[in-house]
Amino acid sequence: MKRTALCLAITALSASPAVFADTDQATLNELRSQIAALTERLNEMEVKTDNTATAVATKSAASWAEKIKWSGDVRYRYEEMDNDAKNDDRRRNRIRARIGLTAQVTDDIKAGVALASGSDDPVSSNQTFGSAGSSKGINLDMAYIDWKFAEDTHLVAGKTKNPFYQPAKDGLVWDGDYRPEGGHIAYDNGTIWAIGSYHFLNSEQKPNSKGSSGNSKDDTSMFGAQLGYRGELTDNLNIITGASYYHIPTEGLDPILGAGENFGNSLDISGKHLYDYDMAQVFVELNTKLAGLPATFFADYVTNTDSDADEDRGYTIGASLGKVKNAWDWQVGYMYEDLEADAVYGTLSDSDFGGGGTDVKGHKFKFGLGISKNTQIGLTYFNNEYGDFTEGNEIDYDRIQIDLKTKFK
Repeated sequence: MKRTALCLAITALSASPAVFADTDQATLNELRSQIAALTERLNEMEVKTDNTATAVATKSAASWAEKIKWSGDVRYRYEEMDNDAKNDDRRRNRIRARIGLTAQVTDDIKAGVALASGSDDPVSSNQTFGSAGSSKGINLDMAYIDWKFAEDTHLVAGKTKNPFYQPAKDGLVWDGDYRPEGGHIAYDNGTIWAIGSYHFLNSEQKPNSKGSSGNSKDDTSMFGAQLGYRGELTDNLNIITGASYYHIPTEGLDPILGAGENFGNSLDISGKHLYDYDMAQVFVELNTKLAGLPATFFADYVTNTDSDADEDRGYTIGASLGKVKNAWDWQVGYMYEDLEADAVYGTLSDSDFGGGGTDVKGHKFKFGLGISKNTQIGLTYFNNEYGDFTEGNEIDYDRIQIDLKTKFK
C-alpha cells in the first residue's frame, strides 16, 4: 500500500507539473529526491525480506534432511547344497536387497521404516533368481517407533531388528534375518544392558465352534528377557557376556507355519507341538588382537527347561581373526554347533546351518576379502549332519555359499 502511494506521488510529480505551478522549483526537486530515496529503501527492504524467507525455508528443509538417515545393503549369492537324504545336489542364485531410513522426529522420538526382498519367510530375505527374469517381491522388513523416555532407556514398538544380543552373530537361538513384532524395553549405559520384550508369533483371532470370535489356540506370544555386561578385562582383552530367558508357549499347538513345518522340534501323534520352549541361554564373547588383527572367541549355550526328554540342549563355540572394512582386508572364522531337537524353537533358528531348524550339528567355515570400502566377497562352507533324533540316523548335509555384498549408510 505504501509502495503504491509512493508510485502515485512520483507519477504526479513527473507527469503533472502544472498542479505545482505555484511551488518553488527547488522545493519540488527536494520532494522528488526524498521520494526516490524512500523508494530505494523500500526496494532494499523487500529484497531483504525475500532473502530472509528463502533462508528460513532452506534452513528448515536442511534441518529436516539432517534428521533422516538412509542405510541399506545388497548381496548376490551363489550356493550349492548336497543333502544325502535327497541324493542330489541343488544349485541356485539368489539376491538380497534391503533399504531403510530412520528419522529423529524429536529429541526423544525416533522412527524407522525398512523394505527388503524375499517372501513371507520369517527368517530369510533372499529371493531366488528364475521364472524367466520375473520381478521379485519387496516386503515390509521393519517399521517401528523408538521412544527414549528416560536416560539410556528406550521403549520400542513395531517390527524391529532382534534386540537380543547373539555372540559373534551366531544363529543358535535366532536367525539373523528374524524381525520380531511387538514391543520391548531396553536399558543400556554402555556397560550394563537389560531387555524385556513381548512379541507376537501369531495374534489372529479365529472363530470358535459356535461361530463367535474367541481366543484361538493358535494365538501365540513370546516373552523374552536378557541381562548383559560388556567391559575391559585387560588393555588388550574385552568381554561381552550375558544370560537370557525366552518363553514360547507352543505345547498342544499346531506348528505356526503349517502342518509338518516343525523344523526338527518334537510333535505328538496328532502333529502338534509336544513341548513349550522355555529357553535359558548363557554366552560369552572375548575380543582381542593377535598380531595386530582383531580376534574374537565365543561360546553360547542354551537349554529348554520345559522339555522332559534328553534332546533339550544346544551350544556353539567358535573364533574369528581379522575384519573386513576396506579393500584387501580379510577375515577367517570357524564355528562348531550341536543343537538338539527341542533345545530351541526351530522355526526361528539359523535357516542355513544343516538346512535350518534343530537336530543338527557340525562345522561352519567362513572367509571374507574386501575388494573396496564396505564391499567384499565371501565364502562360507557348512559341513553338517542332521536327523539323529528325528530321522533315527545322521544325514550328511554340505552347503557352500559364495557371496558378493556391499552396504551403504
